[in-house]
Amino acid sequence: ADEKRPVMSIRFGVSPIAWANDDMPELGGDTPPESILKDIQELGFEGVELGGKFPRDAAALKPLLAGYGIDLIGGWYSGSLLVQDADAEIAALQPHLELLKAMGSGVFVFAETSNAVHGERGVPLTGTPRLSGADWVPFGARMTAVADYIQVQGLKFAYHHHLGTVVENAADLRAFIDNTGPSVGLTLDTGHAALGGVDSLEVIRNHPGRVVHVHCKDVRWETFAKAKQGGSSFLDGVLSGMFTVPGDGGLDYTEIMRALKAIDYSGWIVIEAEQDPKLADPRTYAALGLKTLRDEAARAGLR
Repeated sequence: ADEKRPVMSIRFGVSPIAWANDDMPELGGDTPPESILKDIQELGFEGVELGGKFPRDAAALKPLLAGYGIDLIGGWYSGSLLVQDADAEIAALQPHLELLKAMGSGVFVFAETSNAVHGERGVPLTGTPRLSGADWVPFGARMTAVADYIQVQGLKFAYHHHLGTVVENAADLRAFIDNTGPSVGLTLDTGHAALGGVDSLEVIRNHPGRVVHVHCKDVRWETFAKAKQGGSSFLDGVLSGMFTVPGDGGLDYTEIMRALKAIDYSGWIVIEAEQDPKLADPRTYAALGLKTLRDEAARAGLR
């Protein structure tokens, strides 16, 4: 028999956060979900992540997305495993899981937010909570138990490292991987990685089995440096424009796509860039991000 490798399948999706920001409802808060979905459809995206504007009821969400021919990729879930055990977390996540299953989503994006500061305007970028060495062991065990459960439910568990949370920098991510089992996949977010001092290429090369979901945003290094030096919070950094879309910042997407190709990555690549929609037209920027990633993926032989 011809032992051909399975064909890699990459699908491009987008987060609605550029149109309407969940952490700062004043950004695009008056934008109706229909106009967001119309833009996404016309730009040629196949899927969208769950946004605060969308109904949390499959009976309402299914026809809404079907009307635009768009799949629900998955959606962020705010976890509390530092303060509750795996059984309590599994009980708490049921409504989110049920919605994802009903929508046919394949990815459960989880972030620990029990002590996160990224939503606090008064806390500087330097004020991220840190876990001590011993605390990683029970945290990792609980995370693995939850991920094992999600896997049995038929979804990929994709932990989202994020500025302002306990998994932010390279040491955090190393401890996180060391203390969790193989069911704990990652949402590799290129923008949060870069600004958190995490090398995305290193993560892809050294932990290929963990990379189950990818968020692509670009960064404006100078803007970030100013925000950090000036004591800005995460949200103020977003407002000042430290994030943008691929093709408009300082990250090398040629290398990132080559690295994904080298591990035969298969799954969603999601464009996501928190910006002020009044300053950065979401449609224009999403189009640039999609074109950049499509071009780089094609160049890398990623299909």
